[in-house]
Amino acid sequence: VQLQASGGGWVQTGGSLMLSCVASGRSVSGYGMGWFRQAPGKEREFVATITSDGLRTFYRDAVKGRFTISRDNAKNSVYLQMDSLKSEDTAVYFCVADRRGGQFYDPHYWGQGTQVTVSS
Repeated sequence: VQLQASGGGWVQTGGSLMLSCVASGRSVSGYGMGWFRQAPGKEREFVATITSDGLRTFYRDAVKGRFTISRDNAKNSVYLQMDSLKSEDTAVYFCVADRRGGQFYDPHYWGQGTQVTVSS
């Protein structure tokens, strides 16, 4: 499975961005999908995941109420709508996929990452 993320960039504090990720190589409709991030000098961390059927979503506390994860299995894609962005959201965001289909914290597949920079 190859994962290609896009949609990163620079945004002002309080603004919005939407990240997209398309998978190739095989269908990921049975896979859990999600987003992790890594800020400068910090470890990679879980941001949000969504189950294979799209019915359950999970978020780290710091982004609850501001970020929304969704998926479109027909397009082999997952999305992350990020609103009310804060400077602490600045990081490289990685699209991930996991064969288990449910909640996960150690994904099997990683994309290349897309930079999100939030500043005033």
